[in-house]
Amino acid sequence: MKDKSAKELETSNLFSEEEKEDILKRLTEEDKIESRLHLKSKIDSKADWQIIKSKLVMPKKTYRWQYAAAAAIVLGVLSSTYFLKGNSLGNNINAPIIVDNQIEPGIDKALLTLESGEVVELVKGVKYEAEYLKTEGEELVYQENLKKQVVEEEISFNYLSIPKGGQFQITLEDGTHVWLNSESKLKYPVYFIKGNPRLVELVYGEAYFDVSPSTNHNGAKFQVISKGQNVEVLGTEFNIKAYQDEVNIYTTLVEGKVEVSSGEIKENLIPKQQSILNIENNVFAIAHVNVYNEIAWKDGVFNFENKRLKDIMMVLSRWYDIDVAFEKKDLETQKFIGALKKNYSIEKILTIFQKANIINSYEINKKSVIIK
Repeated sequence: MKDKSAKELETSNLFSEEEKEDILKRLTEEDKIESRLHLKSKIDSKADWQIIKSKLVMPKKTYRWQYAAAAAIVLGVLSSTYFLKGNSLGNNINAPIIVDNQIEPGIDKALLTLESGEVVELVKGVKYEAEYLKTEGEELVYQENLKKQVVEEEISFNYLSIPKGGQFQITLEDGTHVWLNSESKLKYPVYFIKGNPRLVELVYGEAYFDVSPSTNHNGAKFQVISKGQNVEVLGTEFNIKAYQDEVNIYTTLVEGKVEVSSGEIKENLIPKQQSILNIENNVFAIAHVNVYNEIAWKDGVFNFENKRLKDIMMVLSRWYDIDVAFEKKDLETQKFIGALKKNYSIEKILTIFQKANIINSYEINKKSVIIK
């Protein structure tokens, strides 16, 4: 559970959202955790407040209580074990059992399925070119279609599939940029028909869309279909998460405006809103969310806010391509708050959890992990 200082930081209007994220991210850097807790015992609140006060730049009309509130929040978070369950890391943690560790962080890789059925393996550093497309192994780029008259029957579709342990980017023929997360699959036309909606399908998985504005395409709207849900936009940035092993579809709007529909449901989202559609019972809800937490994955960061360990390990299982088991059921509900870099080794991440007293130990055997 979050402590008082952490809650005050989240609800404070004295910091921007970016500043709050920066504070929390810095608090979860493993190499600084121990030194921070060591310094905790040496904090002199009055003296430290004078130092902080001298460095704060506030408007002239800001009242003294606002200075105090800002300092209290920062000092409170710094001196707390915000994302730790115990009061200290402890030096005598249980040694993990590691047997033939074959787990590596994910990389840029994908499988491109052409209209002909040919499957092309895309890997970072390896070039591939064909008519209208090219890649150097990190991003697949489709060139603008040169054909002026195209009938719908002539449309050819490609699929870009991202396996576990992978990620990839693609620029569609209309200039729309898409980031695809691990275990995801996108269906899209090689070119879009002029005057028709620009339609793609997120078959499963997670994708971030930076859509080319409709004004650049004679007003043609952009649509994303995913598991029976349809998202329609004019030009905007949004994230859709629709994994095969999850019953909910999460659509998060970053910029612009989108319309989310499914059956008789039809709702508009504004920035910082997320729609949640349960595809089993067709229950639909809209919530305000911290956008950074939802899209940090595309920038190389896992940002977890009070997430259950079971949900966290599901995310990690996709990125590290691992099987995860819990020795005890109650471990699944342990909570964690923090930012973890996607290039961390799995051992480093599990050690962070262990030092945070969220888990007691862990076992790695080839590509399997047991949480203890």
